[in-house]
Amino acid sequence: MISLDDLDHALISALRHNARTPVSSLAAMTGTSRATVSARIDRLVQSGTIAGFTIRTGAELSGSGVRAVVMIEVLGKMADRVAAQLRGLPQVRALHSTNGRWDFIAELEDKDLGTFDETLRRIRLIDGINSTETNILLKTTKNALA
Repeated sequence: MISLDDLDHALISALRHNARTPVSSLAAMTGTSRATVSARIDRLVQSGTIAGFTIRTGAELSGSGVRAVVMIEVLGKMADRVAAQLRGLPQVRALHSTNGRWDFIAELEDKDLGTFDETLRRIRLIDGINSTETNILLKTTKNALA
């Protein structure tokens, strides 16, 4: 796997939100040229960092699959490194820094419990993570996106 910088993470995040975002819009959002954005996306695809572009159906948006929040405690001064790796995971829909016992709260979404379990395993193996606590979301009564 290649080393990702801030531009790579910004592109992945934008494409995760909308895989059809035009290159010109991505360039404007990141303050880089269209040629740079195209080259970066090509590199991310060729390296396997981006495995594909997809759509989300209405059923996916209505709550099928597994959704959870994961509270994460980071060792020492490794927060930036841990955050960069978490942002690169497509299952991480949002990453929040926080105060108190936990350094981060990650919102995860996966298609089923088996793949969700694998995602949690991958998160726990990230160098710099000291401990985690996971809560699966059972039912949503108010959706902020609605």
